[in-house]
Amino acid sequence: MPWFVKIEQGIVEKPVFDQFVPAHRAYVRELISKGHRAKTGYWARRGGGMLLFEAGSMDEAKAIVAEDPLVKNGCVIYEIYHWCVVEE
Repeated sequence: MPWFVKIEQGIVEKPVFDQFVPAHRAYVRELISKGHRAKTGYWARRGGGMLLFEAGSMDEAKAIVAEDPLVKNGCVIYEIYHWCVVEE
């Protein structure tokens, strides 16, 4: 299955953002349980992060990202990329 990445930047104050982090993490665990091999994290300098996951197509990847609580609650702006793995 192809890999996709959501590169995001936070656009709300940290206290607002932080209230949706538990739901985001639960969503990532749900993706993992469904076989999407998802990983999430933030940049050490703060202010942004990344979600890496497998999906069947770009359309599926967009649908997955649209359901992320950080996206649904307007906490981030983002771009989605199809990541072409060269070596594993």
